[in-house]
Parts: sequence; structure tokens; C-alpha cells
Amino acid sequence: MNSRMETILKQLMAAQIPITSEQLAAQIQVTSRTIRNDIKLLDELLRRHGAAVVSLKSKGYKLIVSDEGLFKQLLKHIVESEGKAVPVEPEDRVRFLVRKLLLQDQYIKLDDIADELFISRSTLQKDLRDVKVIIEKYGLSLQKKPNFGLKLEGAEVSIRFCMAEYLFDRTNEGADMKQSLPILASDEMDVIRESIIKKIKKYHVVLSDISLKNLMIHLAIACKRVREENYVRLVAGEMENIAQRKEFVIAKEIISAIEERLEVRFPEYEAGYAAMHLLGTRLLLTPSEAKKNIKKYIDPAIFSLAYKMVEEVDRKLDLGIREDKELIAALTLHLKPAIHRYKYKMNLRNPMLEAIKANYPLAFEAGVIAGRMIQSEIDIQIDDNEIGYLALHLGAAIERGKMTTKPKKCLVVCATGVGSTQLLYYKLRSHFGNELQIVGTTEYYNLKKHSLTDIDFVISTIPIADDLGVPSVVVSTILGGADLGKIRQLIRNSGGVVEKYLIEKYVFLQKSFPTREKVIEFLGKKLVEDEIVDKTFVQSVIDREAVSPTSFGNLVAIPHPMTPQTNKTFWAICTLKKPIDWGGKQVQLVCLLNINKNNNSDLKPMYEKLVSIVDDLQVVQQLVQCKSFNQLAALIKDKNN
Repeated sequence: MNSRMETILKQLMAAQIPITSEQLAAQIQVTSRTIRNDIKLLDELLRRHGAAVVSLKSKGYKLIVSDEGLFKQLLKHIVESEGKAVPVEPEDRVRFLVRKLLLQDQYIKLDDIADELFISRSTLQKDLRDVKVIIEKYGLSLQKKPNFGLKLEGAEVSIRFCMAEYLFDRTNEGADMKQSLPILASDEMDVIRESIIKKIKKYHVVLSDISLKNLMIHLAIACKRVREENYVRLVAGEMENIAQRKEFVIAKEIISAIEERLEVRFPEYEAGYAAMHLLGTRLLLTPSEAKKNIKKYIDPAIFSLAYKMVEEVDRKLDLGIREDKELIAALTLHLKPAIHRYKYKMNLRNPMLEAIKANYPLAFEAGVIAGRMIQSEIDIQIDDNEIGYLALHLGAAIERGKMTTKPKKCLVVCATGVGSTQLLYYKLRSHFGNELQIVGTTEYYNLKKHSLTDIDFVISTIPIADDLGVPSVVVSTILGGADLGKIRQLIRNSGGVVEKYLIEKYVFLQKSFPTREKVIEFLGKKLVEDEIVDKTFVQSVIDREAVSPTSFGNLVAIPHPMTPQTNKTFWAICTLKKPIDWGGKQVQLVCLLNINKNNNSDLKPMYEKLVSIVDDLQVVQQLVQCKSFNQLAALIKDKNN
């Protein structure tokens, strides 16, 4: 069974309803014909192991298990054989080649590699072009020598950073690291772990499990490379700077303990290398220690940067986190090692990145804004992994804010005089109490004189034809039960998604575009033509994509401009006949976010409603099949009820 067939089996096992070959093709990024051929082979295999793939007319494929025992034996065999099979897909071959080159000090002949992978020399040359793109990110290159082959070249520190990323499977942080790619014997990995834990306890340093694992990886690589007489060379000034820090003392003792038990001799620069990684780890403080000694750990310059980051995020997204002292302290503690990581070009993969982008898009967007502030202030451009870590802290602050819900602000429009206005005012006060803050009352003709910047919605006794940029609700002066229900919906932001965010004019179904830029240009042009946004809108959306692609998995992308331009919050939706590449992920449903530039108060509930829709792959697959606005709107309504 090749890797593609394994992926198809996993998709079929996870699906609650039949899946079409087109849907599987979009997920795996191959043609429907390839999927059908693979399913035929997969079905032949499964029928010998208590299962089958059944084709249901007009619905798709479904997995049927007739013998649980036999089927579980097959699954066990698949799990045990993972990583041992010859890679079939181009991306698997590229990763295999990177690993092979990292582990090989001598030249390797191209013909030998081609024979090992059962591919032609021309196919290998294509794969090597992708290998070059990967290793160039680490400052590495491929050196070719006639009659000898090729090998990896570059600074030792860069080679080790690349090894840390590609020799160890860190996608599952709970997995046993020794099983991912054992460059050292199991008992030697245990020695490294024990040496680290013993010394950090001695110096009262607390590391997260991920930080401990990263340090183990780098020390294991150091051990292997030193035994092969490959040593790091740090710049003299860097070594002097590192040698003055507490982390260098801890690193020297860890290295000494490893030397003694593994009978390997490390040059002094290796202690500096280990100290670099300690400087790049995230310090953990217990709540009691944080309260007592927080000032000891806070650098004033970094504290100032954290404060500016929070202020900028709150200015742009209006999340109410500006005064969150816990957030500012957490960001300050996080930023210090993060800056060291970038100073020494240390890679730190975020194993939660895809989950953060998919489930907390608002927090991730806050992380993007915070990242731009870091670049502006200290000229460090952070990547998606680091943005994801910032998003965790910002997301926690957003959740804390939900625990102290502020009252909704409304403006009352009444056309029938002072007496009825006062009746309506006091009846609203008596029914909603602290849930609702009435900032004022006005006549309809004076409405335009009032600023609606801080208003959540307008309550009016007469219909309002103008687009105010905020929700409005028409009620009777007497305020009956139905009226109270409509107001309660607005207070709790539980209004219908279709009514609030979907506009039929800006929903485009079953379109064909070759690139994400073409989709953005198409949607942006529609908004520019209607004078809803200005001519800078399209470029602003493309600039935001350059910071971090807005594809969140499940065939969905949620692009948006750097800075809001519209007077109301709504979605412009485009579904595609065929998926396109969107920053490394396949996308078939595009939801262009347009945020009210005057009022961000509905951002959080809007994102929550959007995530509830796009997080369900089966719903997304139904949405991209829709042929009419009414069909799409009905699906979204059904999902949101």
C-alpha cells in the first residue's frame, strides 16, 4: 500500500457520509482518475482483510467493515510499516532525499539514488530542484563532483538546524522521539534527557515539554556530528557574549555529564552551541513565582515592545485587551527567548500551527498584527510558527475577556415624541438591565448627527432605509414580546449568519481561476466597481497574503485586507469548480472578509460563526457543490441553527 492509498483509507475512515473521487482528489492533490485507480487497488487489498470500498451511485465511496478483527490487523500492519516503504509521492521523495543527504558525509551518486527510489534520473533531477529550495532556507547548498556525485555543503550550525527539522518527526509532540529517526541508540537518548533534567533542576530552570524535546534533539545531533568530527564554529564575539550568561554555565555542566557517560569529547564551542538553545527556550514560571519575581525576568525594552504590540492589536481589532496585564507579562516572557532564536537563526516548529489557524483565526490575525509591530520596532520578521505562538497568548486574552462581558451599547431612534421615547427608554432599562447601555435617544432626522463609532446597534420605532454600518432593529414603542426577542438576539450576537454577513450580489459560485491572485482580483474588482472599497483594496489583500497565507485547511481560504475599508462587516464568497493552490494548501471555497472600518465590535462573534461553518469538511464539500445562492444560504442557515 503506497502513501496515497493510506491517505484515501484515512479519509474514508473519518467520513460520516460517502466521499466522491473529486473530493478525495482535492484533498490529496491528484486527478479523479488517479483516485479511482487507487481505490480499485485499495478495495482489492481490503477485501482480503475484512473490509471493502463500496461505490454508491450519485453519492460517492464508503468504507464497509465486515470483519473488525481482520481489519484491525491490517491497520496495525500499516502503522508498524510507516516510514519503511519506498516513497512514491514527489513530496515524500523530496523529504527522503533531504534526510539522506543530511546523514551522508560522503558523495552520493545520482544513479544509486535513482535505483534506490525506482525512478528515472530525470525524475530525480526534478526532485533535487525542490531539495535545493528547502536547503537554501538554511544557507546550505548541493556540491556536485564529476564521477563522484553530490553532497551537502554549508556551515555546521546550519546543517544541524536543518537536521533538527528534517530528521525528527515533530508533528506529533506526544510521540516517542527515539522512534522518529534514531541517530543515537535508545539508551544514549535517555542519558541526554537525564543529564538535561538533572542540571536544569539544579539551577531551578523550568522548561516546557516541547522545549525539553527540542534541546534533546539538538544535543543528540551534536553528539552524532562530534563523533564524525564535524564541529560548530561560533564567531568570537558571539562566544564571548554567550559565555557571560547563566545558560552557558548550565550548558557546560550538561555537556560534561554527557561526555562522562557517553565517552565523547566536546570542544568548548559546543557548550556555546548548547547555551544558544537554552537561551532560545521559553521559560516557565509557576503562578507564585511569577507574582514574587516577575520583575527579575522582565527586560524593560522587551516589556515596552510587548505593550506596543498589544496596543496595536487592540487599536486594529478592538478586542478590549489593552489593559490585560497578564497578557503583557506573558508576551514579555515569550519574546526574550524568541528574539534569541531569531538572532541565532534557530528553527522552532510550532506543532499546533495548523490547529491554531483553523480554530482561532481571530487570534492568529492578532498575531500577524503583533508580528508586524515586532518587525517595525526591532527589524525582525517572524514566520508563521512564531505568529502561532503569539496567537496562543493573544487567544488566551480574548477568552479571558469573554469572562467579563461588557454591556452592549445602543442608540434609540423614536419618532413619536418625548413621552413615548421615555417610555421606550425605561422599558429597555427594566428588561435588559446591565446587559444594555443606552447611550442616547434621537429623532430620525437627527440620526446622521450622531457618531455610531462605539455603537453596537440601533433600536428604532420606524424603518431605517440608510445603511448605518451597524445593525438596526425596528420595534413597537410598546415593546412587545417579539420586539424583546429581536433585541435579545442582537445583545447576544445570535442573529442569523445569512442576514448579517451574506449579500447575494457578492456570492459567486462554480468559478474557474488558476491562482489565488486571480480570485482576489475578481472579488476586489466587484467591490471597487460598487465603490464599496478604494483601488488600493486588492493590493492590500495580496500584501496580507504575503505575510501569512490565509488558507486554513478543509479547502477554505479567508483572505482580507491589511486595513478594513468597508462601512459594514460582510462576506464576499467565491466557490471554484476545481481546487487551486493557496500558499501550499488546496482551496475551493474563498470567503473574502470585509470588516466594518468604524466598528469592530462584532469581530469575535463573526469569526466564531465563520469557523463553525468552515471547520466542518463535509459542510464545505457541500457548499462548493452549490449551484445557487438560495442553496448555499440554506446550507449555512442549517449549519448555524
